[in-house]
Order: sequence, then structure tokens, then C-alpha cells
Amino acid sequence: MTPRYMLDTNMCIYLMKHQPPQVAERFAQCFKGEVVMSSITLAELEYGVACSGVHQMKNQQALHLLLNDIPAAAFDESAAKAYGPVRFAFREKTRDALDKLIAAHAIALQVALVTNNERDFQGYPGLRLENWLTS
Repeated sequence: MTPRYMLDTNMCIYLMKHQPPQVAERFAQCFKGEVVMSSITLAELEYGVACSGVHQMKNQQALHLLLNDIPAAAFDESAAKAYGPVRFAFREKTRDALDKLIAAHAIALQVALVTNNERDFQGYPGLRLENWLTS
């Protein structure tokens, strides 16, 4: 199945923590294979696990379970090519570099980026956004 959605890091964390419930409810409406995360998001999540101290084992298990349902899409050549215009469009803005990579990845895959940080991603050329908390 072709992916339709890419989850931003915050949406993955919501699913790992089972809060808020509307994110899990919206995810449950999707078919297997319709939802992916960027390998950039996976890197952010792995960093979060590494920083989680006494909760590291629990968080690593939660991430492992999440990856069973939501695979990490590789940041490939088409994503790298999409990054140039994304970064150029906001070269004077101090937006997060990882957000630009995630946005480029979603553009390259032609999927909607699902995030609760819509403001961080607004204005990227060709990027479609959804917020499963408000939709």
C-alpha cells in the first residue's frame, strides 16, 4: 500500500504514550501501510529514548512497538532533492533544520505531514499538513 501520511515526531510520541486519545483513534482509521514516519523522525525518537534516563527501557520498548505499526521511510535521493527548494524558500528563517528535512521528505513522498506543530511547517512549498488533534 502506498503511504498517505507521514507522522511528525510529536504525533509518534502521542501514539507511544497513548495520549491524547484522538490521535490513536484517527490512526486506527488508517490501513496498514498508509502511515509512515521519516527516518529523520526515527532519529529524533531514538535521541529521546537515549535521553530518557530511568525510563529508557520502557521508552525503547514503546518505540519498538510503534515501529511494528509505522515503518520508517528512508530519506532517499528524492527527499534530498526536495530539501534544496525547502531550505532555499526559508534560508533567512531560523526554523529547525530537522523540520526542513522532514518537510522535504513528506513532499518527496507526496504525503500529508501530520503534526501538532503546524506553525513550524507552514509555508513550505508543496507541503500538505494535517493535525489529528484538531481534525
